[in-house]
Amino acid sequence: MKKLLLAGLSAAVMTAAVVGSSAQTQLNRNEIINSLQGAQQKVDVSADALQKAAFENIQKYPGANSPQGVPLWDKLASLRQFNIEITFDFDSARIKPESYETVGLIADALHTPYLQGQTFFIVGHTDAKGDREYNLELSIRRAKAVREALVTTFQVPSQYLFAVGMGEEQLREPSKPDAAINRRVQLINVGYR
Repeated sequence: MKKLLLAGLSAAVMTAAVVGSSAQTQLNRNEIINSLQGAQQKVDVSADALQKAAFENIQKYPGANSPQGVPLWDKLASLRQFNIEITFDFDSARIKPESYETVGLIADALHTPYLQGQTFFIVGHTDAKGDREYNLELSIRRAKAVREALVTTFQVPSQYLFAVGMGEEQLREPSKPDAAINRRVQLINVGYR
């Protein structure tokens, strides 16, 4: 079964975080490597299953807000991961030119021996403005756009990258659903597969 990874958002400031770690102010390749390397766990979650769970969450809890997150998401919480903001044109999956440097830094990190051969989910997230279903579709397109840029422009092997959209189903800051911090792209190391 084909597996996936994601992307999402709007302002040009970059933030990053490692599981259980703090945010950064300036991005560089080594920080990305340090955040993602050292995958020790094998998680039995496919990108397809994760994407399906996000759609089902909207159907199960219709309305403006979901009282529950995506069930499978908890399985990814302890994995090595990295959050970053990549900017897009409004209501578009076209990566703004100024964000290509950031995408290039991600590619540089993925090309190093520390991360080569490992598999990553690229997960797109949005804030809670607008329709949930629309946000989910937009986040999928943006995750795919980041994956496409990594594969075609920066020559990262496609078999290690899977795009997944979460829309607003997994807010980073649930108490501030419309905040920019929720608009992000997340790289999650799901190990060797």
